[in-house]
Amino acid sequence: MRVVITGAAGFIGSRLSEVLVAQAERLGYDDVVLFDALTYSGRLENLEVVLRDSRVTFIKGSITDELVTDEVLSGAHAVLHLAAESHVDRSITGARLFYETNVMGTHQLLESARRTGVERFVHVSTDEVYGSIDEGAWREDHLLEPNSPYSSSKAGSDLAALAYQRTYGLNVMVTRCSNNYGPRQFPEKLIPLFVTNLFDGVKVPLYGDGQNIRDWLFVDDHCRGILQVLEGGRAGEIYNIGGGTELTNLAITNLLLELCGADESMIEPVADRLGHDRRYSVDWTKIHDELGYQPEVDFEEGLARTVKWYRENEPWWRPLKERGS
Repeated sequence: MRVVITGAAGFIGSRLSEVLVAQAERLGYDDVVLFDALTYSGRLENLEVVLRDSRVTFIKGSITDELVTDEVLSGAHAVLHLAAESHVDRSITGARLFYETNVMGTHQLLESARRTGVERFVHVSTDEVYGSIDEGAWREDHLLEPNSPYSSSKAGSDLAALAYQRTYGLNVMVTRCSNNYGPRQFPEKLIPLFVTNLFDGVKVPLYGDGQNIRDWLFVDDHCRGILQVLEGGRAGEIYNIGGGTELTNLAITNLLLELCGADESMIEPVADRLGHDRRYSVDWTKIHDELGYQPEVDFEEGLARTVKWYRENEPWWRPLKERGS
């Protein structure tokens, strides 16, 4: 059977590719297609190890291209859809690309999946579609209240995916994860940006008062959750995937300072991001009770592993920092 992973050369996609290939025999997949447009954050070198497997094929292309998506999805049993523009700051300065990729690209994949007879379609989304929550945690049936061009484009793609299930009977499942971290994350996100800055003796830019709260999820745990939904998720259902560790941005910063041997003098407060959500928190009871999901990586352990990876892999991130894009 064929399985297609979109956005496979990115941070989460590349790790999911490795995790899936390791379980491919058990899952019944002997044809794994990795699909990516190789934009600034999708890097073929992220797939160097997994592409050595004879069952794996890489195809370069855009999810907005009808001819390509029809070809890639032809004969596929399942699609794991991760391709997306995902950085909030970039969406604030250039929103159009986010709607083109995240909404129209997802629509094109759904159309191709419907035409080619894909049996399972997992649409990977984000907790940011819910907006901001002062207390408690979002359940999957919570109202969508996105506050950035990025999160609104993901909310639109979620609704498109669910509409294709209800209208056409496409077997779609949606996952919404909390903030991911881990090796190979592009150094524009908070943790890799701060870590690589500190390695270079450069101050870290902390938004506002640093009291914005996020729930943190190690990338391996996220990948396990996605595969559990692929295997046992129900059509038309949404599954939150959380990490169970809520911390302020200031608390994260202090942990990174300690791991990198720096002190608070390396913090540079900067003006807050436009429309910056104050707190995210997902209730992942549903995926736990239905599919047995449980995050396995302790946050401090995962953070230490992440910092160690960036320390040992400067050739990976240095060109990205110097290029500035």
